[in-house]
Amino acid sequence: MRCQSLLFLTVLSLAIVGCKKNESTTPTKALYPITLQLDWVAEPEHGAFYTADALGYYAQEGLKVTIVQGGPNAYVLTKVATNQAQLGQEDSGNILTAIQSGAPILCVGSIFQHDPSALMVHDTSPITTWADFNGKTIMSNPSWAFLPFLRKKYGLEFKVLPMDFNLGRFAADKNFIQQAYFTSEPYYLEQKGIKTKSFKASDAGFDSYTVIMTNKQFAKEHPAELKAFLRATYKGWKTYIEEDPAPAHARMLKENPNVTPGFLTWCRQQMIDAHLAKDDKGDYISLNPERYKTQIAQLTELGILKKDSVKVEDSVTTEFLPKP
Repeated sequence: MRCQSLLFLTVLSLAIVGCKKNESTTPTKALYPITLQLDWVAEPEHGAFYTADALGYYAQEGLKVTIVQGGPNAYVLTKVATNQAQLGQEDSGNILTAIQSGAPILCVGSIFQHDPSALMVHDTSPITTWADFNGKTIMSNPSWAFLPFLRKKYGLEFKVLPMDFNLGRFAADKNFIQQAYFTSEPYYLEQKGIKTKSFKASDAGFDSYTVIMTNKQFAKEHPAELKAFLRATYKGWKTYIEEDPAPAHARMLKENPNVTPGFLTWCRQQMIDAHLAKDDKGDYISLNPERYKTQIAQLTELGILKKDSVKVEDSVTTEFLPKP
Protein backbone atom coordinates (compact mmCIF):
# COMPACT_ATOMS: atom_id res chain seq x y z
CA MET A 1 0.00 0.00 0.00
CA ARG A 2 2.85 2.37 0.93
CA CYS A 3 4.61 1.65 -2.36
CA GLN A 4 1.40 2.22 -4.28
CA SER A 5 0.87 5.54 -2.47
CA LEU A 6 4.40 6.67 -3.28
CA LEU A 7 3.90 5.68 -6.93
CA PHE A 8 0.59 7.59 -7.06
CA LEU A 9 2.15 10.70 -5.52
CA THR A 10 5.05 10.52 -7.97
CA VAL A 11 2.74 10.30 -10.97
CA LEU A 12 0.56 13.11 -9.60
CA SER A 13 3.59 15.34 -9.06
CA LEU A 14 4.81 14.76 -12.61
CA ALA A 15 1.35 15.57 -13.94
CA ILE A 16 1.22 18.82 -11.99
CA VAL A 17 4.71 19.79 -13.16
CA GLY A 18 3.68 18.98 -16.73
CA CYS A 19 0.59 21.20 -16.46
CA LYS A 20 2.64 24.07 -15.07
CA LYS A 21 5.18 23.62 -17.83
CA ASN A 22 2.45 23.73 -20.45
CA GLU A 23 0.91 26.82 -18.86
CA SER A 24 4.22 28.70 -18.76
CA THR A 25 5.22 27.85 -22.31
CA THR A 26 1.87 28.61 -23.95
CA PRO A 27 2.48 31.75 -26.04
CA THR A 28 0.27 34.77 -25.37
CA LYS A 29 -0.51 36.90 -28.38
CA ALA A 30 0.95 40.36 -27.87
CA LEU A 31 -1.18 43.44 -28.40
CA TYR A 32 -0.32 45.29 -31.60
CA PRO A 33 1.14 48.74 -30.76
CA ILE A 34 -0.38 51.84 -32.36
CA THR A 35 0.42 55.49 -31.65
CA LEU A 36 -2.45 57.98 -31.96
CA GLN A 37 -1.49 61.67 -32.19
CA LEU A 38 -4.22 64.08 -31.06
CA ASP A 39 -4.62 67.56 -32.51
CA TRP A 40 -5.09 69.21 -29.10
CA VAL A 41 -4.74 68.53 -25.39
CA ALA A 42 -7.05 65.97 -23.80
CA GLU A 43 -10.62 67.30 -23.97
CA PRO A 44 -14.10 65.89 -24.72
CA GLU A 45 -13.52 65.98 -28.48
CA HIS A 46 -11.23 63.02 -27.80
CA GLY A 47 -13.84 61.18 -25.75
CA ALA A 48 -14.05 58.28 -28.20
CA PHE A 49 -10.34 57.50 -27.86
CA TYR A 50 -10.07 57.82 -24.09
CA THR A 51 -13.25 55.80 -23.52
CA ALA A 52 -12.07 53.00 -25.82
CA ASP A 53 -8.73 52.89 -24.04
CA ALA A 54 -10.05 53.20 -20.48
CA LEU A 55 -12.71 50.51 -20.91
CA GLY A 56 -10.41 48.10 -22.74
CA TYR A 57 -12.11 48.28 -26.15
CA TYR A 58 -8.76 48.60 -27.91
CA ALA A 59 -7.25 45.73 -25.93
CA GLN A 60 -10.26 43.55 -26.77
CA GLU A 61 -9.45 44.17 -30.43
CA GLY A 62 -5.82 43.12 -29.89
CA LEU A 63 -4.40 46.65 -29.83
CA LYS A 64 -2.22 48.63 -27.46
CA VAL A 65 -2.96 52.26 -28.31
CA THR A 66 -0.69 55.03 -27.03
CA ILE A 67 -2.58 58.34 -27.06
CA VAL A 68 -0.31 61.37 -27.44
CA GLN A 69 -1.73 64.78 -26.57
CA GLY A 70 -1.47 67.59 -29.08
CA GLY A 71 -1.34 71.37 -28.84
CA PRO A 72 -0.30 74.42 -30.88
CA ASN A 73 2.78 72.59 -32.20
CA ALA A 74 1.53 69.02 -32.40
CA TYR A 75 2.64 68.53 -36.04
CA VAL A 76 0.00 65.85 -36.48
CA LEU A 77 0.21 65.78 -40.29
CA THR A 78 3.99 65.43 -40.28
CA LYS A 79 3.98 62.67 -37.68
CA VAL A 80 1.36 60.61 -39.49
CA ALA A 81 2.93 61.19 -42.91
CA THR A 82 6.29 59.94 -41.63
CA ASN A 83 4.74 57.09 -39.61
CA GLN A 84 5.93 58.48 -36.27
CA ALA A 85 2.26 58.05 -35.41
CA GLN A 86 0.12 55.52 -37.24
CA LEU A 87 -3.07 57.53 -36.69
CA GLY A 88 -3.91 61.14 -36.06
CA GLN A 89 -6.73 63.64 -35.79
CA GLU A 90 -6.93 66.71 -38.03
CA ASP A 91 -9.22 69.02 -39.98
CA SER A 92 -10.15 67.59 -43.40
CA GLY A 93 -9.21 70.81 -45.21
CA ASN A 94 -5.68 70.75 -43.79
CA ILE A 95 -5.38 67.11 -44.81
CA LEU A 96 -6.35 67.86 -48.41
CA THR A 97 -3.75 70.61 -48.57
CA ALA A 98 -1.10 68.25 -47.20
CA ILE A 99 -2.02 65.57 -49.73
CA GLN A 100 -1.50 68.10 -52.51
CA SER A 101 2.01 68.65 -51.13
CA GLY A 102 2.72 64.93 -51.37
CA ALA A 103 1.90 63.72 -47.87
CA PRO A 104 1.01 59.98 -48.06
CA ILE A 105 -2.03 60.21 -45.78
CA LEU A 106 -5.59 58.95 -46.01
CA CYS A 107 -8.82 59.88 -44.21
CA VAL A 108 -10.40 56.73 -42.76
CA GLY A 109 -12.99 57.94 -40.24
CA SER A 110 -14.45 61.00 -38.58
CA ILE A 111 -14.64 62.32 -35.05
CA PHE A 112 -16.78 65.37 -35.75
CA GLN A 113 -19.23 65.45 -38.63
CA HIS A 114 -18.99 69.24 -38.59
CA ASP A 115 -16.06 71.45 -37.69
CA PRO A 116 -16.80 73.31 -34.43
CA SER A 117 -14.58 76.22 -35.48
CA ALA A 118 -16.30 79.59 -35.31
CA LEU A 119 -15.80 83.32 -35.07
CA MET A 120 -16.58 84.29 -31.49
CA VAL A 121 -17.79 87.76 -30.48
CA HIS A 122 -19.20 89.27 -27.32
CA ASP A 123 -22.91 88.81 -26.80
CA THR A 124 -23.26 92.61 -26.87
CA SER A 125 -21.48 92.92 -30.22
CA PRO A 126 -23.44 94.66 -32.98
CA ILE A 127 -22.32 91.91 -35.37
CA THR A 128 -25.37 89.88 -36.36
CA THR A 129 -24.56 88.66 -39.91
CA TRP A 130 -21.49 87.59 -41.87
CA ALA A 131 -21.57 90.91 -43.71
CA ASP A 132 -20.90 92.69 -40.43
CA PHE A 133 -17.35 91.27 -40.30
CA ASN A 134 -16.38 93.58 -43.15
CA GLY A 135 -13.59 95.94 -42.15
CA LYS A 136 -12.99 94.23 -38.80
CA THR A 137 -9.86 92.71 -37.27
CA ILE A 138 -9.99 88.99 -36.43
CA MET A 139 -7.60 86.97 -34.32
CA SER A 140 -7.25 83.63 -36.06
CA ASN A 141 -4.92 81.03 -37.43
CA PRO A 142 -3.78 82.82 -40.63
CA SER A 143 -3.84 79.55 -42.59
CA TRP A 144 -7.49 78.81 -41.72
CA ALA A 145 -9.07 78.16 -45.13
CA PHE A 146 -12.39 79.54 -43.93
CA LEU A 147 -11.00 83.09 -44.00
CA PRO A 148 -10.49 83.32 -47.80
CA PHE A 149 -13.79 81.46 -48.21
CA LEU A 150 -15.52 84.14 -46.14
CA ARG A 151 -13.87 86.94 -48.12
CA LYS A 152 -14.87 85.46 -51.45
CA LYS A 153 -18.43 84.37 -50.62
CA TYR A 154 -19.50 87.61 -48.97
CA GLY A 155 -17.10 90.07 -50.60
CA LEU A 156 -15.52 91.01 -47.29
CA GLU A 157 -12.27 92.65 -46.31
CA PHE A 158 -10.78 92.23 -42.84
CA LYS A 159 -7.44 92.11 -41.07
CA VAL A 160 -6.08 88.99 -39.38
CA LEU A 161 -4.07 88.87 -36.17
CA PRO A 162 -2.15 85.62 -35.63
CA MET A 163 -3.76 83.41 -32.99
CA ASP A 164 -2.03 83.48 -29.60
CA PHE A 165 -4.29 80.84 -27.99
CA ASN A 166 -5.18 83.22 -25.15
CA LEU A 167 -8.53 84.69 -24.14
CA GLY A 168 -7.12 87.74 -22.35
CA ARG A 169 -7.57 90.25 -25.16
CA PHE A 170 -11.06 89.00 -25.92
CA ALA A 171 -12.08 89.35 -22.28
CA ALA A 172 -10.73 92.92 -22.10
CA ASP A 173 -12.16 94.22 -25.39
CA LYS A 174 -15.91 94.02 -26.05
CA ASN A 175 -15.31 94.55 -29.77
CA PHE A 176 -12.71 91.79 -30.13
CA ILE A 177 -13.29 88.93 -32.60
CA GLN A 178 -11.51 85.61 -32.20
CA GLN A 179 -11.48 82.19 -33.81
CA ALA A 180 -12.66 79.57 -31.33
CA TYR A 181 -14.28 76.20 -30.89
CA PHE A 182 -17.86 76.98 -29.88
CA THR A 183 -17.67 73.80 -27.80
CA SER A 184 -14.89 75.01 -25.50
CA GLU A 185 -13.65 78.62 -25.26
CA PRO A 186 -17.07 80.16 -24.40
CA TYR A 187 -17.15 78.10 -21.20
CA TYR A 188 -14.09 79.79 -19.70
CA LEU A 189 -15.44 83.23 -20.57
CA GLU A 190 -18.83 82.43 -19.07
CA GLN A 191 -17.07 81.56 -15.81
CA LYS A 192 -15.91 85.19 -15.74
CA GLY A 193 -19.38 86.49 -16.50
CA ILE A 194 -18.64 87.19 -20.16
CA LYS A 195 -21.36 86.02 -22.53
CA THR A 196 -20.51 85.25 -26.15
CA LYS A 197 -22.08 84.32 -29.46
CA SER A 198 -20.50 82.23 -32.18
CA PHE A 199 -20.72 82.34 -35.96
CA LYS A 200 -20.05 78.77 -37.06
CA ALA A 201 -18.02 78.16 -40.21
CA SER A 202 -20.29 75.25 -41.12
CA ASP A 203 -23.32 77.59 -41.14
CA ALA A 204 -21.63 79.65 -43.86
CA GLY A 205 -21.31 76.57 -46.07
CA PHE A 206 -17.69 75.69 -45.23
CA ASP A 207 -18.31 72.33 -43.62
CA SER A 208 -15.14 70.42 -42.77
CA TYR A 209 -14.85 67.11 -40.98
CA THR A 210 -12.62 66.51 -37.98
CA VAL A 211 -10.96 63.40 -39.30
CA ILE A 212 -9.11 60.27 -38.24
CA MET A 213 -6.25 59.85 -40.70
CA THR A 214 -3.55 57.29 -41.24
CA ASN A 215 -0.42 56.72 -43.28
CA LYS A 216 -1.21 55.07 -46.63
CA GLN A 217 1.50 52.47 -46.12
CA PHE A 218 0.06 51.53 -42.74
CA ALA A 219 -3.42 51.18 -44.27
CA LYS A 220 -2.01 48.92 -46.97
CA GLU A 221 0.06 46.72 -44.67
CA HIS A 222 -2.23 46.58 -41.63
CA PRO A 223 -5.86 46.65 -42.76
CA ALA A 224 -6.99 44.29 -39.99
CA GLU A 225 -5.46 46.44 -37.26
CA LEU A 226 -6.95 49.59 -38.81
CA LYS A 227 -10.40 48.04 -38.90
CA ALA A 228 -9.99 46.90 -35.31
CA PHE A 229 -9.03 50.42 -34.23
CA LEU A 230 -12.07 51.95 -35.91
CA ARG A 231 -14.43 49.34 -34.44
CA ALA A 232 -13.19 50.10 -30.95
CA THR A 233 -13.30 53.86 -31.56
CA TYR A 234 -16.89 53.60 -32.81
CA LYS A 235 -17.81 51.76 -29.63
CA GLY A 236 -15.92 54.32 -27.57
CA TRP A 237 -17.77 57.24 -29.16
CA LYS A 238 -21.15 55.59 -28.67
CA THR A 239 -20.38 54.85 -25.01
CA TYR A 240 -19.06 58.36 -24.36
CA ILE A 241 -21.95 60.19 -26.03
CA GLU A 242 -24.88 57.95 -25.12
CA GLU A 243 -23.90 56.22 -21.90
CA ASP A 244 -21.09 57.04 -19.48
CA PRO A 245 -18.40 59.72 -19.99
CA ALA A 246 -16.86 59.15 -16.54
CA PRO A 247 -14.01 56.78 -17.57
CA ALA A 248 -12.84 59.17 -20.29
CA HIS A 249 -13.19 62.23 -18.08
CA ALA A 250 -11.10 60.59 -15.36
CA ARG A 251 -8.33 60.05 -17.91
CA MET A 252 -8.61 63.60 -19.25
CA LEU A 253 -8.34 65.10 -15.77
CA LYS A 254 -5.20 63.07 -15.21
CA GLU A 255 -3.64 63.85 -18.60
CA ASN A 256 -4.64 67.52 -18.75
CA PRO A 257 -4.59 69.28 -15.36
CA ASN A 258 -5.89 72.51 -16.95
CA VAL A 259 -9.42 71.16 -17.38
CA THR A 260 -12.08 70.81 -14.72
CA PRO A 261 -15.01 68.42 -14.26
CA GLY A 262 -17.37 71.32 -14.96
CA PHE A 263 -15.69 72.11 -18.27
CA LEU A 264 -15.71 68.48 -19.40
CA THR A 265 -19.42 68.12 -18.66
CA TRP A 266 -20.30 71.42 -20.37
CA CYS A 267 -18.18 70.71 -23.46
CA ARG A 268 -19.60 67.21 -23.93
CA GLN A 269 -23.13 68.61 -23.76
CA GLN A 270 -22.33 71.23 -26.43
CA MET A 271 -21.13 68.42 -28.70
CA ILE A 272 -24.34 66.46 -28.11
CA ASP A 273 -26.61 69.47 -28.63
CA ALA A 274 -24.86 70.38 -31.90
CA HIS A 275 -24.97 66.75 -33.17
CA LEU A 276 -21.24 66.83 -33.92
CA ALA A 277 -20.53 63.14 -33.39
CA LYS A 278 -23.40 61.59 -35.37
CA ASP A 279 -24.21 61.82 -39.06
CA ASP A 280 -27.72 62.41 -40.42
CA LYS A 281 -28.50 58.72 -40.01
CA GLY A 282 -27.36 58.63 -36.39
CA ASP A 283 -24.13 56.80 -37.17
CA TYR A 284 -20.68 57.46 -35.65
CA ILE A 285 -17.27 58.02 -37.32
CA SER A 286 -18.80 57.86 -40.82
CA LEU A 287 -17.44 59.70 -43.86
CA ASN A 288 -19.23 60.83 -47.01
CA PRO A 289 -16.92 61.06 -50.06
CA GLU A 290 -19.40 63.47 -51.69
CA ARG A 291 -18.61 66.04 -49.02
CA TYR A 292 -14.93 65.69 -49.90
CA LYS A 293 -15.82 66.39 -53.50
CA THR A 294 -17.51 69.62 -52.39
CA GLN A 295 -14.61 70.66 -50.19
CA ILE A 296 -12.04 69.96 -52.89
CA ALA A 297 -14.08 72.14 -55.26
CA GLN A 298 -14.23 74.95 -52.68
CA LEU A 299 -10.51 74.86 -51.96
CA THR A 300 -9.74 74.75 -55.69
CA GLU A 301 -11.93 77.79 -56.33
CA LEU A 302 -10.09 79.65 -53.57
CA GLY A 303 -6.73 78.78 -55.15
CA ILE A 304 -5.64 76.75 -52.12
CA LEU A 305 -5.67 73.56 -54.18
CA LYS A 306 -4.49 73.38 -57.77
CA LYS A 307 -7.02 72.01 -60.21
CA ASP A 308 -7.09 68.19 -60.24
CA SER A 309 -4.19 68.03 -57.77
CA VAL A 310 -6.25 66.09 -55.23
CA LYS A 311 -8.81 63.42 -56.03
CA VAL A 312 -11.51 62.14 -53.71
CA GLU A 313 -10.44 58.51 -54.12
CA ASP A 314 -6.86 59.37 -53.17
CA SER A 315 -7.81 61.24 -50.02
CA VAL A 316 -10.66 59.34 -48.33
CA THR A 317 -11.89 55.78 -48.03
CA THR A 318 -14.76 54.10 -46.17
CA GLU A 319 -13.48 50.53 -46.62
CA PHE A 320 -12.12 50.24 -43.08
CA LEU A 321 -15.20 51.58 -41.30
CA PRO A 322 -17.43 49.22 -39.31
CA LYS A 323 -20.92 48.63 -40.66
CA PRO A 324 -23.51 51.11 -39.34
